[in-house]
Amino acid sequence: MSQLSLTDDLVRKSRIAGMLYLVIIVMGLGAELGLRSPLIDLSDATGTAEAILAAPGQFRLAITADLIMALSDTGLAILLYLIFRKVAHGLALSAMVFRLIQAVLIAANLMALQAAWLLLSNAGDAGNTQSLALVFLDLHGHGYDLGLVFFGVNSLMMGALVWRSGVFAKAFGAGLALAGLVYLIGSGLRFFAPHLAAAFAPAYAVTILAETAFCLRLLFQPSRR
Repeated sequence: MSQLSLTDDLVRKSRIAGMLYLVIIVMGLGAELGLRSPLIDLSDATGTAEAILAAPGQFRLAITADLIMALSDTGLAILLYLIFRKVAHGLALSAMVFRLIQAVLIAANLMALQAAWLLLSNAGDAGNTQSLALVFLDLHGHGYDLGLVFFGVNSLMMGALVWRSGVFAKAFGAGLALAGLVYLIGSGLRFFAPHLAAAFAPAYAVTILAETAFCLRLLFQPSRR
C-alpha cells in the first residue's frame, strides 16, 4: 500500500473521471426521478399504462439516459482503477470489478423496461397486458437495486482507497463508505423488508451528497504547483 503522488497524469485522469461521474449523476437522477417516476405508479396498472402511452418519448428517453449512465459507469470504473491502483492494487481491482458488475446489471435490466413498453404498445387484452407490464416495471426496480448491492460494495472499497490516497481528503472516503452502507441497506430492504423501504428512502440523500461532492472534487482536481 502507498499514497498517490500528484502528477499531470493523475490530474488528467481525475478530471476525466469527474466528467464521467457528472454524466452518471445527471443521467441517473434524470432517468429515475425526472423521467420515469412521474409515469409509474406500481399500485395502478391502468394509470401507469395510460401515462406511459401518453408520453412514449419520455419513457424511451429514460431508457436512453440509463444506457448512457451504464456506459459512463464502465469508463469510470476503469479510470478509478487506474487512478487508485497504486494505493492498493488488489482493492482497486476488486472495486473496478464490482462497479462493472453493477453497470452490466443495470444495462441488462433495461430489457425489463423494453418488455413493458412492447406489451403496452402492442396491447391485446388491455387488462392482462397492463398488469403484466406493471410486473416488468416492478422487476426493473428490483433489478436496479440488485445492481446497487454491487455498487454498495464498490463504494465501501472506494471509500477505503480514497481515505488512504493521501491526495483526496479523508472526508470524501468517509462519505463514499457511508453511501455504500446506505445502498446496501436500501437494497436489502427492497428485497427482504419492502414495507420499510419507503421510510428509508430519505437516506439516499446521503448518497447524492457524497457522490456529488467526490465528483466535483475529481472534476476540479487542481494541477501541480
